Amino acid sequence: MWAPVSLDSKVQGREPILINPADASARGIGDGDVVRVFSQRGACLAGAVLSAAVRPGVAQLATGAWYDPADIDGTPTCIHGNPNAVTEDRPTSSLSQGCAGQQARVEIELFTGPLPPVRVHEPPTIVSRATVEVA
Repeated sequence: MWAPVSLDSKVQGREPILINPADASARGIGDGDVVRVFSQRGACLAGAVLSAAVRPGVAQLATGAWYDPADIDGTPTCIHGNPNAVTEDRPTSSLSQGCAGQQARVEIELFTGPLPPVRVHEPPTIVSRATVEVA
């Protein structure tokens, strides 16, 4: 089964994002709400966890969620909370080619639409060759 520690940390099935209580209050976000994290690149949904452990103006979203894409209002959105949806796909340098995705400028807002189900743990539909018509 899926890792129990990871599943226990989810908020409404989404990856938790730590938000400073002052930032959350200014945006009408409460502890346990689902939020939309977005940038020019895309968006993801995450579960708000209010914490004074992060500074105002800073949010922390772990990289534990499996990518589960959906189109929400014309924006590519990971409904499970994968932060790669909001970061640039560029290396740290031509020498290292390491991931530069540990920092990103994003905005966070309360998600008010219908909450899409997380489908990433559902097995895909298997189509046998016998049922596929060949033209």
